[in-house]
Order: sequence, then structure tokens, then C-alpha cells
Amino acid sequence: MTLEKTAPVAVPPRRRRVGPIVALSVLLGATIASVMIGSNHVDPPDIWRALTAYDGSATDRIIVDLRIPRTAAVIVVGIGVGLAGALIQALTRNPLGDPGILGVNAGASLFVTVGVAFGAATPLDYLPLAFLGALVVIAAVGIIGSAGRGGPDPVRLTLSGAALSAVFLGITTGLTLLDPVTFAHLRSWTAGSVVERGWDVVLPVIPFVAIGVAIALAASRSLTMLGLGDDLARSLGTRPVLVRILSIAAITLLAGSATAVAGPIGFLGLAVPHVARWLVGPDQKRIFVLTMVLAPAFLLLSDIVARVVLWPAEVPVGVVTAFLGAPVLIVLVRRARASTL
Repeated sequence: MTLEKTAPVAVPPRRRRVGPIVALSVLLGATIASVMIGSNHVDPPDIWRALTAYDGSATDRIIVDLRIPRTAAVIVVGIGVGLAGALIQALTRNPLGDPGILGVNAGASLFVTVGVAFGAATPLDYLPLAFLGALVVIAAVGIIGSAGRGGPDPVRLTLSGAALSAVFLGITTGLTLLDPVTFAHLRSWTAGSVVERGWDVVLPVIPFVAIGVAIALAASRSLTMLGLGDDLARSLGTRPVLVRILSIAAITLLAGSATAVAGPIGFLGLAVPHVARWLVGPDQKRIFVLTMVLAPAFLLLSDIVARVVLWPAEVPVGVVTAFLGAPVLIVLVRRARASTL
């Protein structure tokens, strides 16, 4: 299995200018729609009244206590998963890199499942466990994928992540089957869900996501240089080892936080960075910034679909992102130019 290397395609200036504006517009529209749409539809005037003159009515409680915190949770998770995927692709030079394919989600899920067996019961309890699981998998994939001559290899990294993911998911499934009662509340979480995520869950993870974002943006220029090769990057003043350590720390914070809140969300971190790259070109800082707009917008739209597709029941948002993201993976595998890093 090889990934064809092709020269980066020049991005038309008009696309580079218009793309971010369209992305921001979609995010704004998706945010408003997320507050409006659900089992009880509300109108924009209701939202404004609830925010400015809250009176405790049923509509106000739905908006302020349920819809807005859930929307915030989706935005935070979208930023975490999307940016973690963009970082993994930039760090490994692997167009198929994302927290799911490289096993980060599976590792975080396994550690959370083990924690539940020992009494962890809320997403706040899951947070340190998800961090630890993400860090262990990233380190293991990096060590395995870097073994042998030539340093890190995209194919070895992908295969290592897939293998570890299969092992960890098998262990997780086995544990949940041993005691279905204890792990019953994990079923929706492992499918990727933001149902009943309030401020008590969202606010504690925001600082970790913010730190991860700051590290990613600080390392973005150096990651762009690393794309030219370690020797040339070093001659331009970049310290490859430090950049990789900082990137791993940011991936752990972003992916761990997102997984703790919503469980494993598949394909989001794979597809969105490629769309951002198509819009703004190979500069990693531009890709990171646009990914932080596109990823929450896509996840908000997926969450809206999850609410209405089987109304009045809800589908876990992770199922919707997998359904929509799988065709993107097929396109990337079949079109090498689309996946050039």
C-alpha cells in the first residue's frame, strides 16, 4: 500500500477569500438552527426573549438549560476532534490520519470503560481517563510507526493505529458484555452522543481545549516547515523534536477532551482538514483556523440531522458523522491528488 505523492495544487485566490466567509456563515446558521430545531421547535424571537428576559417558562428552559449548552458542547467537541485530526495529518504527513483511524478514540474509550468498571460515572470522571488513553495510543502508534529505517512512515502509522484500534475496541466490547448493567449508560456515549450535555460538562473541558488550540496555532508554522523535511526545517530554525512533542500534547488535550464529552466521533477529524486544505492551501495555520470553523459547523449539522431523522427519537451524532464521512474516506483513497499533504 502506497500513497502517491503529487505536487500541491495551487488554490485560486477567490476560493481562499470566499471559503472562510462561507464557512463562518454556515457555522453561524448551524448554531442558530441547533438552538431552534428539536422535539419542540422554537423561533428566533423566542431565543432572543429567553436570553434577554428569562422568565422560567417551558420554552425558556428548553432554550437556556438544554439547547444552548448542547450547542456549546457540539462546538467544543467539533473544534477538539477537527483540530486533532488536522494536527495528526500535519504531524505524520498521513492523509488518512485522524483520531479514529490512528486509534486515539479507541484508546480513550478503553481507558474510560476500565474507569467505569472502577466507579467512574460522569463525563467529568472520564476526562483524565480519556487524556491518558489518548496519550498512550499516540505514543504507541508513534513508536511502532517509527520503527525501522526512514523514521515515521504514513503507511506504518496507519496500520499501527488500525491494529491497536481493533485490539482496544475488542477489549472494550468484551468488558461491556461481561457486565451489561454496569456499562449500560456507556452505550450512547460509545456511539458518540451529546444528549444531556450541560454546562457542568462543557465548562470544565473548555480550558483544556483552549490550551490545545493555543499549542496547535503556535506550532503551525513549524509544522508547515516540517513538511519540507527535517533537515530543511532545521536549517530554517525549526526544532523537529520539540514541535512533535508539542503536537502530541495538543492532540492529547483536544482528542481527550472531545472524547470525554461526547465519546468517539468518527470521520470528522479525517474529512474536515482536507476540505480546509482544499479551500486555503497547504499553510497549516490557515488549515487549523478554518478547521476550527468547519468542524463544529459540520458536527452541528450532523447533530440536527440526528435529532430529526427518527423523530421523536434521536440517533447518536457519531452515527450520523460516520454515515456522512465514510464516502469522503472512499473519495480520498481513490483520488491521490485530493489527499496530498
